Amino acid sequence: MGNRLTRIYTRTGDDGTTGLGDGSRADKDAPRLAAIGDVDELNSALALVLAASPPPPVVACLEAVQHDLFTLGGELSLPGQTLLSAGDVERLEQAIDGFNAELPPLREFILPGGGQAAAACHLARAICRRAERSVVALARVETVGVPLRRYLNRLSDLLFVLARVLARDSGAGEVYWRKRDEY
Repeated sequence: MGNRLTRIYTRTGDDGTTGLGDGSRADKDAPRLAAIGDVDELNSALALVLAASPPPPVVACLEAVQHDLFTLGGELSLPGQTLLSAGDVERLEQAIDGFNAELPPLREFILPGGGQAAAACHLARAICRRAERSVVALARVETVGVPLRRYLNRLSDLLFVLARVLARDSGAGEVYWRKRDEY
């Protein structure tokens, strides 16, 4: 692969617009750009989970998700294109089922926490939900691929399950919600 960027700053966005992958320009506060930004933030939050040195199966899973999110961002920057497939969503479902099979049944509400990696994963889950809301808002005014929307929905579920796995693996355990009169 050759050089993609020879200069980091171009000054073309100084007018409040940015270029999309198809060569068109969009306002930086447009719903499409909000969705792209939220997906980018989510990918960065996953880097924080990975920086906390989770177990190798979680690393492999999240590294694949990071690549998917880059593809997902590409799809958002190319209006009318579909880059994710139903197979990508199914892969997430298989990961959820695999990691969840190792966990005890959920009987209480869980608060974010449970060690550094688990807390970072909970943060990524919350950002994923925001990215999903941004994509839903975009889909009200423009066409968005169904697999893309489903992917973000499943990803937030996966991140919840992974936060549980990471809390268990850290030894800190899950942080359960208690009624006000219990704390």
